[in-house]
Amino acid sequence: MRELFLRAERGTTALATALACAMLAAAAGMGLWQIVTRFIIERPAEWTEVLIRFTLIWMVFMGVPAAFRAGAMVSVDVLYRWSGRRVRRVLDALVALAALVLVAVIVWVGWDYAQRGKVQTVTGLEDMSMFWAYLALPVGGIFSAIAIIGNWVDPQRLELEHAA
Repeated sequence: MRELFLRAERGTTALATALACAMLAAAAGMGLWQIVTRFIIERPAEWTEVLIRFTLIWMVFMGVPAAFRAGAMVSVDVLYRWSGRRVRRVLDALVALAALVLVAVIVWVGWDYAQRGKVQTVTGLEDMSMFWAYLALPVGGIFSAIAIIGNWVDPQRLELEHAA
């Protein structure tokens, strides 16, 4: 069961990371297009600024699960280094629990915002609802919760290995 969950978690974290990379590439492409239309064609594309903002929001919330999985988000380095094996396991559980509570709040509030944002349109993209921007919070939160549990089940201390 543990291996099955970890395999599924690796897949969801890889998917979230791929989506984060795609969002970064899309934001960079739209930024380049905005420069071309504004300074070369001299007819600015007003929709690019809004979509860049949305893709950067999605990029952050899709990139957070990879950081959680690497053990790089919530860290109590000094306590972890000074403690024994049992205390480390308790510390891992407390950190995972605190992160899960935070992510649960983000999912709850994000879903509420998304529901309320259904009726709100985006300036520059009148056909698009704010629902799609706010949806990044609960979607990223769910991916993050899976990664947090994955890191608790199979801890990785990548930030400790790279610390000076």
